[in-house]
Amino acid sequence: MANLPDLDLPESPKLTHNITYFARALRKAGLPIGPGRVIDAIRAVEAAGFTDKFDFYWTLHACFVNRPEHRVVFAQIFRLYWRDPRYMEHMMAMMLPAIRGVQEERKAQSAEKRAAEALLEGIEPDLPELDENEEEFLIEVDASQTMSNEERLRSLDFEQMSTAEIAQAKRMLARLRLPVKPIPSRRTRAALRGHEIDWRRTLRGSMRRGGELHDIALKKRRHRWPNLIVLCDISGSMSQYSRMVLHFLHAVANEKGAGWAKVHAFTFGTRLTNITRHMQTRDVDQALSAAGAQAQDWEGGTRIGDCLHSFNRDWSRRVMGQGAVVLLITDGLDRGDPEALAKEMNRLHLSARRLIWLNPLLRWDGFAPKAQGIKAMLPHVDAFRAGHSVQTLEDLAEAISRTNDSGDKDRLMAMLD
Repeated sequence: MANLPDLDLPESPKLTHNITYFARALRKAGLPIGPGRVIDAIRAVEAAGFTDKFDFYWTLHACFVNRPEHRVVFAQIFRLYWRDPRYMEHMMAMMLPAIRGVQEERKAQSAEKRAAEALLEGIEPDLPELDENEEEFLIEVDASQTMSNEERLRSLDFEQMSTAEIAQAKRMLARLRLPVKPIPSRRTRAALRGHEIDWRRTLRGSMRRGGELHDIALKKRRHRWPNLIVLCDISGSMSQYSRMVLHFLHAVANEKGAGWAKVHAFTFGTRLTNITRHMQTRDVDQALSAAGAQAQDWEGGTRIGDCLHSFNRDWSRRVMGQGAVVLLITDGLDRGDPEALAKEMNRLHLSARRLIWLNPLLRWDGFAPKAQGIKAMLPHVDAFRAGHSVQTLEDLAEAISRTNDSGDKDRLMAMLD
């Protein structure tokens, strides 16, 4: 933490209240902080003092940070809350294009917008007018009256959400899980309560006893976990939905014990981009920033057939083993050759254990498979489901567990006949 200014606190800073609110902002930004840590932090600051800038920072850091991926979030919230006397205007400028003439002069750093959203959630600040030479002070904000809109947000379309609603929806997506059932393997292992007789081990044991059969060895089938392959359309018509799905995917990729052997992520628009390694970054802002920098075709055109051909040719054999489940997120609006698209979809379908298509256009009641791209793709998927809201992604978790789930595919296939 270089270049931190001295902390000039006012005469009655209400330090306990400020540390409590600071901890609340950290918790909203994703750090696991409970009341016990807040009490420890207050006692630690009382013991260490808060006249030295570095001692104060590292005292709070020691109390609130216990994972490497939380360091960036802590540093950004600390800088915005304790350092900048205009931190509220600065945060509002990041959240909106212009607030009272304040423009964002630079791109937000990793975790900075998340820090701003955590500090601003449910707040309507009264921004003070500061002179250039006015002394720095701490701003106290009462956020106790914030209300939860999770029930309404679950069914709200991602494109209809405000900035604050998108921030809350991202936090909801970060809590979602995508469990999967293990796949029975042909291989077996020894088990005391197995379902099959292990004749080899049984006979081998009898040979040690002169051919007498004392015990019958049992075995049962091994189980293995499948890979999850995500192909996400990032063209202009899908950009907002893709960002939300990638937030959800990041949570799935970093959830320990979720059951997936490995999560592979690809984006496509006019070309295919492998962003798997970026999704393994713990901090979601850093992960999506790196993925966006690598995928140069954000909000561009769509060449679904060409991109699927690139995946089938270059990546299918590498990542599609072990009974992989494929999630295809696209609206299916492709201007390429429908026969070539159908061929690549069929090849992808044959390589996957299950192929699930999430299409945000399904949110419309009158949706029908009229586009050539949708007609070419629909027969080659196992399930066709909507993907435009938090609720539809929650339903996806249940659909993956049910192997016979086809979503709306059967209904739409009947329209093609």
